[in-house]
Amino acid sequence: MAFTRAPGKHRRPSRMQRGTARAAGVAALTTTGVVGSLAAPALAAEPAAAQTGLTPVVTLGDSVAERIDAQAAAQHEAAREAAEAAARKAAEEAAREKAAKAAEEARAEKVRAAREAERERLNTFVSPIPGSYVSTSYQAGSSLWSSGSHTGVDFHAASGTPVQSVGIGTVVEAGWGGSYGNQVVIKMNDGTYTQYGHLSSIGVSVGQQVAAGQQIGLSGATGNVTGAHLHFEARTTAEYGSDLDPVAYLRAHGVGL
Repeated sequence: MAFTRAPGKHRRPSRMQRGTARAAGVAALTTTGVVGSLAAPALAAEPAAAQTGLTPVVTLGDSVAERIDAQAAAQHEAAREAAEAAARKAAEEAAREKAAKAAEEARAEKVRAAREAERERLNTFVSPIPGSYVSTSYQAGSSLWSSGSHTGVDFHAASGTPVQSVGIGTVVEAGWGGSYGNQVVIKMNDGTYTQYGHLSSIGVSVGQQVAAGQQIGLSGATGNVTGAHLHFEARTTAEYGSDLDPVAYLRAHGVGL
């Protein structure tokens, strides 16, 4: 069965009809000059690009990007400054450690040098009469000595010649010693003893600390002697009869005779 459109005024115009009518209307307006008068206001009233919402979005995007770039630059700068600060701190710490190590080494070297100097001072020995020589040797035999032999050595010296301690020690005897005349006995720093006899004068007292090379008296001819000289003994104790070879003793302590 075929259907036909019902005629009537309420039927909706077709799309082609609407387009044809619009074209006809525009043509009529153009002919009358109305299009010319409306066209400009219509076009002028068209929203500007900035009002479409596109440009603000672009502008906002640029602003955010700039802020992000600025923030990134600030973070980069902060990181750089932090790295430099850390490097400076590390360098300063290294410098402090180096200085502390150098100071400690200097202190250690100073202590070592002081100890070495003290050791040398304690172990330094000298001749009892500088420039003199042994005129009578150790254990020389003669009736002049009650023991039958010489218990020390004699250093050639005129009366009044300065006599000095051969090393560091403490005076344990200072006075008359019988056949030794005026004598001084010193306990040395290493525990041995030295004796200086026939002195014309004594310049130290018992208990006094003496140093190597310090004058303790003057040579003479007191006691049992045939002439002025210095009688020198090295002993293991302060008493007679504990004698050592004086020349070997002095040489063992670095004194050249």
